Amino acid sequence: MSKATDSGVSTEFFGHPAGLKWLFAMDACERFSYYGMRAILLYFIIDTSAHGGLALSKASGQALVAVYGASAYFLSILGGVLADRFVGPYRSTLYGGVIVLTGHLLLILPVEAASWTGICCVAVGTGLLKPNVQTMAGTLYRDGDLRRDGGFQLLYMSVNIGAFCAALIVGMLRAAGGYHAGFAAAAVVMALSLLVFLIGRSSMPVEAMHPTQRLARHQRTKLAVGSAGAVTVTVAVFLLFLMFSHNTPDAVIGTVSVLSAAAALGYFAVLFRSRSVTPFERRNVRAYLPLWFAALLVWMIEEQAAVKMATFAASHTDLRIGGFHIPPEWYQSINPAVIVLFAPFLAAWFTTRAGKFPGLAHKFVFGTGVTALSALLMGLAFQRWPAGGSLAPWWVLLAVFVIQTVGVMFISPVGAAATTMLMPKAFKAQGMAVWLLNNAVAQGVAAAVIRYMDELSDADFYYWLTAITAALTFVLMLYSPSITRRMRDLAQNHHSTDASQNQLVVGGTK
Repeated sequence: MSKATDSGVSTEFFGHPAGLKWLFAMDACERFSYYGMRAILLYFIIDTSAHGGLALSKASGQALVAVYGASAYFLSILGGVLADRFVGPYRSTLYGGVIVLTGHLLLILPVEAASWTGICCVAVGTGLLKPNVQTMAGTLYRDGDLRRDGGFQLLYMSVNIGAFCAALIVGMLRAAGGYHAGFAAAAVVMALSLLVFLIGRSSMPVEAMHPTQRLARHQRTKLAVGSAGAVTVTVAVFLLFLMFSHNTPDAVIGTVSVLSAAAALGYFAVLFRSRSVTPFERRNVRAYLPLWFAALLVWMIEEQAAVKMATFAASHTDLRIGGFHIPPEWYQSINPAVIVLFAPFLAAWFTTRAGKFPGLAHKFVFGTGVTALSALLMGLAFQRWPAGGSLAPWWVLLAVFVIQTVGVMFISPVGAAATTMLMPKAFKAQGMAVWLLNNAVAQGVAAAVIRYMDELSDADFYYWLTAITAALTFVLMLYSPSITRRMRDLAQNHHSTDASQNQLVVGGTK
């Protein structure tokens, strides 16, 4: 009997299905390439041509890094549709990986056009593969398998191991050999990721190889017309922004920001109206909505790690410890380091508290509250140590990263695991795209605010985020009893005592 038929039974990887070890290794390498590139991307964009950079302004660079992140998650829609309707999660992930590798190879070349093309390739490829890795992890387990949440915990550990190593290694290579040396490291590890993924093909479940609902001929025609319409709308929105801004980067920022928000609204409209979604599944989606919006605000704060927090590290922080100079990229390794060290203990505590406080709603309340606190501290730091003034001690940004990561550990994979449970069966891969889309909306909105509100200081940017996130935290507190009752009812209908106990995983980096 093939391993594919053993999904949910084999226990070859820490008591989990054999396919998880290949996804673990593949995802660690892919996230190394993604976060390695992201660690130096802002510095690359705003540095002078003489130092190998693209010589854009700080505001434009910050906005473009945010919109790059938004694009990668926004394009997860494409990855979800490709997997659900055409080629299945495995091949969509493979195609995405090849495109990402192509992008990293282009970034090695010291040519501006190749650099911009490479950045676009990484965004597109990430969109194709990112939702489907987690979808494949979900297919490894049968409905009601109590190992599911632990499997996601292991997968998120791999993500953070890759992200931790990326910032350290790529930062050192950038300091020693320039930006293109850092991009070369990302390319090598992405090639390793693809090799691991191909080797582990035989361990993937049958469900990962086929679309969940292949389109009929008339549906393909409808999708083609819809896709043409989407392209037309995208071009029209871009030209509209270009007409008013007379600046291509600004037009790109505005287009991605608007389309990300519109796509999120459109997706939820489809989930509520589709004939493929049962009334029971619609109730699941309704319970999912407040969690999705809470995560959106958390990502607006957390994704500033490569934008405003990267700026604070390079321009507002005293990077000297004795005679040692800290590469500013290293600060981006703090988030995954905290997760790798402390997530297992937090997961064990959640397990011992099964059926008691904290439940899923309580985790989201705590996570958004602590993340709001980190935003407040970041605003105070920008106000206390403005550009051109005295520099903040090296430990200030470290402390903010640690506090922020604690908040995110209560949100990220908790939401991902809930997504695989609550999304309608006909939209499994696209459902994960909906989860990732809130990150796209978050970064798109942040990019628009950074670019179009130049008068808003870095401190004020964080103060506004603090106020909005704190308000949502209060709303979640009011609705937490209702959300808890809803989740309990859903868990009972799924015949999963594990879900009813809210034994969800912890983690951070997505």
